[in-house]
Amino acid sequence: MNRSAALAPLSRDHQHALDAALRLRRTTPADTRAGVEHFLAFWTAEGRRHFEIEEGHLLDALARDDDEWAHAVERVERDHADIRAMAAELTAGPSEEATDLAHRLGTLLHDHVRFEERELFRLLEERLADDELRRLGERVAAAEAAPRDAG
Repeated sequence: MNRSAALAPLSRDHQHALDAALRLRRTTPADTRAGVEHFLAFWTAEGRRHFEIEEGHLLDALARDDDEWAHAVERVERDHADIRAMAAELTAGPSEEATDLAHRLGTLLHDHVRFEERELFRLLEERLADDELRRLGERVAAAEAAPRDAG
């Protein structure tokens, strides 16, 4: 898929998210810990910040009076909240349900990334004027380059 330069940094992040999602979906009781640790490393290094960038920049760009846009914003907000909650549960430590949780999180993360790539980004690219998309890309790039919090 030929992605707009404005959204390319987020698409690159999505490749890392898909790798983490795949590892979670493939975990077995014997290797759940490794899959979870891989996800948590991704989450700490990139995932949390990626969500903040999307919420701080993309969702504002989608704040239009249109049902399709409203649906996209609601889906992103709901998915982000669910992924954060599952990540927090995994961060709390091992549990008997860790493998099931890893599978559910992996599936949700995978489906979320696919939604953003196939629907959310398409909406932005189709509906934003070229100058709006360019300015959005500049804000995303600046946010990606900004120092990250340790938390």
